Amino acid sequence: MAKTIPAVLLEYVDGLRTHDIKKIAGTMADDLKFITAIRILDKEPALKMLTALYTGFPDWNYKYKEVEDRGQGNYAIKWDQGGTHTGTWAMPGMDPIAPTGRKVRIPEHYFYYRVANDKLTIIFPEPFVGGAPRGILEQIGVELPPI
Repeated sequence: MAKTIPAVLLEYVDGLRTHDIKKIAGTMADDLKFITAIRILDKEPALKMLTALYTGFPDWNYKYKEVEDRGQGNYAIKWDQGGTHTGTWAMPGMDPIAPTGRKVRIPEHYFYYRVANDKLTIIFPEPFVGGAPRGILEQIGVELPPI
C-alpha cells in the first residue's frame, strides 16, 4: 500500500523549485529548526538564507526522483541542485559576494524533513564535504579558512 506524502511537503518542494519564499514560509512551523552541520537556524534566518541564495543564483534549480516516507512524520528527499552565480550573494552574517559567473553543482545528497500538525518542523540536510554553503563558496572561488 503506497503512503501519501503530506501536501505541506509537496507545497514546500514546489516553493523551492519556483523560488517562492512566501509559499515556502507558509509550509514552515513558527518554531521550525533548520539544522546544519555548524548551526541551527530558526524560520526567519532560514528564509533569509534561501532569499540570499535565489538572489545570488537566480537560476538555482532542484531535481529529485521521489519523496521517501521514513515513518512517523519523517521524510527524505535526495536533491541534486545548483545554479550560476550571476547575482550578488549576500548570506546573512557574511560579506556580499559579487557575481562570478561560475556554475555551481552541489553533489546529490539527502535532506530530511519532519512534518507535524501540517507544517514542517525540522529540515536537516545530510552533512558532507562539498555541501552548502561551504561547497558553494569553494566552487565560486572564495578563499575559506581550513575546516
